[in-house]
Amino acid sequence: MFNKVVLVGNLTRDIELRYAQSGSAIGVSGIAVTRKFNVNGEKREETCFIDIAFYGRTAEIANQYLSKGSKVLVEGRLKLDQWVDQNGQNRSKHSVQVENMEMLGSNPNSQENSAYAQTHQQSFEPYKNQNSKAKTQTQQKNQNEEKIKEIDVDAYDGDDSDLPF
Repeated sequence: MFNKVVLVGNLTRDIELRYAQSGSAIGVSGIAVTRKFNVNGEKREETCFIDIAFYGRTAEIANQYLSKGSKVLVEGRLKLDQWVDQNGQNRSKHSVQVENMEMLGSNPNSQENSAYAQTHQQSFEPYKNQNSKAKTQTQQKNQNEEKIKEIDVDAYDGDDSDLPF
């Protein structure tokens, strides 16, 4: 059997990090996934809220860098959770056990993310400057080539006295 889920959405709450008796990290949160579609020309959207769980080092990283509203891609498997509530009723829900994750956006409230973004942008500035210098030099070269007039040598028949050189 095959059980694989890939979701892209925003976290609905901060990650709740705890540790198992074995010392392994477990992070629990939720993700909101929105689907946009048209019905008879009317734009609609449907949002699905799904509980997710991170494990091990992934849970620690997610807890450190992600918070409510963070955009994330998660890949994992569906798990059916079953329990009996306080009234004795059988309850169940599906959740996603995250195996891989990719952080897709930066959280504007995070100092670490904004510092990373500033450093990352500065590293590309020299490339942009070199690229713009190269474009300017190419434009100047093209303008210089346009200033040179072409001389049609065949227009001068046999009389060498009228040649401009």
